[in-house]
Amino acid sequence: MRILVHPDGRLEAGSQIFLCALGRGGISAAKREGDGATPVGCFAFRRVLYRPDRSGPPATGLPVGPIDEADGWCDDPADAAYNQPVRLPFAPSHERLWRDDHLYDLIVIIGHNDSPPVPFRGSAVFMHLARPGWTPTEGCIALARPDLETLLALLAPGDEIEILAPETPAGGRE
Repeated sequence: MRILVHPDGRLEAGSQIFLCALGRGGISAAKREGDGATPVGCFAFRRVLYRPDRSGPPATGLPVGPIDEADGWCDDPADAAYNQPVRLPFAPSHERLWRDDHLYDLIVIIGHNDSPPVPFRGSAVFMHLARPGWTPTEGCIALARPDLETLLALLAPGDEIEILAPETPAGGRE
């Protein structure tokens, strides 16, 4: 199955449409570390992570695993672990996956810039839970928990997410 993400914040999964929040930097075909943009392209779904103290594992055909307080994700382009999971404490720049807010209670790892990671091309592009009010992300795709759980139940290994580029005024793609 191919999931489509439209620039207007619609996520299309077969006949189902979900509202999603996208990056504060818009959608970009030239994703760079720290630009806040959601990258254009077609990416595999790698695996799902969840916070076991807040819920059980979600129903999905994708590989699933729990996160714990020592899980992080390297976002330092100068480090050999760039755009890869790391264990904390970790000196280079990183994101903590065990957050006080609920955004990462359920995370889908997307295969953006990971095979192999190219420094400065963007890291930690996930699908995760949306903030109240659907405020923009730092480049991820965010959904309401019931919508993300519904979507996960549809997914299996080999499925992909395609993030579509905005249309240019002339009607072509950027």
